[in-house]
Amino acid sequence: MHFLILSVACSVLVSVLLKLAPRRGIDIAQAVTWNYLAASALSLLLLKPSLGSLQGGHAPWPALLGLAVALPGIFLVLARAVREAGIVRSDVAQRLSLLLSLGAAFVLFGEQANGWKLAGLGLGLLAIVGVSARTGDSGNATASSWRWLLAVWGGFALIDILLKQVALSGTPSTAALLVSFALAFVLMLGWQLQRHFSGRRRLEARNLGFGLLLGAINFGNILFYVRAHQAMPHSPATIFAGMNIGVVCLGALVGMLAFGEKTSGWNRAGLGLAVVAIALIARGAQG
Repeated sequence: MHFLILSVACSVLVSVLLKLAPRRGIDIAQAVTWNYLAASALSLLLLKPSLGSLQGGHAPWPALLGLAVALPGIFLVLARAVREAGIVRSDVAQRLSLLLSLGAAFVLFGEQANGWKLAGLGLGLLAIVGVSARTGDSGNATASSWRWLLAVWGGFALIDILLKQVALSGTPSTAALLVSFALAFVLMLGWQLQRHFSGRRRLEARNLGFGLLLGAINFGNILFYVRAHQAMPHSPATIFAGMNIGVVCLGALVGMLAFGEKTSGWNRAGLGLAVVAIALIARGAQG
């Protein structure tokens, strides 16, 4: 269980760092770039993936290239959502992306629906409406904040779908993550070099340090989640529910207590519905 707690803590810490970045004058694009350098190095050193499965003709390169673009893209979107809408609502939107992933599993991958999953899907959609509602406080939500929340919702679902395609190809998840992280780093580094030499934004050491820290915590989230599944191999639904509900609840506490984020009645109702929806979907997966 301690692995699950550590994974939840790392996930929320990523949002906290994204919240603090503008206050420290950090360029998010540069930080995200170095984040993938750290994630690639840690994946290689700690996970030690075998890349042999990527040498055959059945390697899922379209999905891997899609991940290389989508992963840094959703990081930038999440950073904007945290800034515009706050940690509380952004973390809920991120975790409720499982609704779109579940819908895709029904339509694209032939997963069987049941009453628990459908009930969770319905409540989750209501939760999205509640969480996306404006608080009425211009300091915590802007007129466009709901758009960034929906972008987080859709972006994380897209990543889940791409990971599902990779898994169906038989490619080990550790190898897929390493390649996706490395490709994302190369693409982002090319963009940062273009910004640097064009004079739009110079590379700065503080962004490097912040990005490496972000990458270490981001990788910790993944590593501890994998370790949690290994420690409790017969309870995947418990791990799934614990991770998602834990992030929603801890993110809400951190956002409101540490950053003074204000939530409306609709937001709080949406948060509660999100917890119930995740629990129902986990129950459906278990049954």
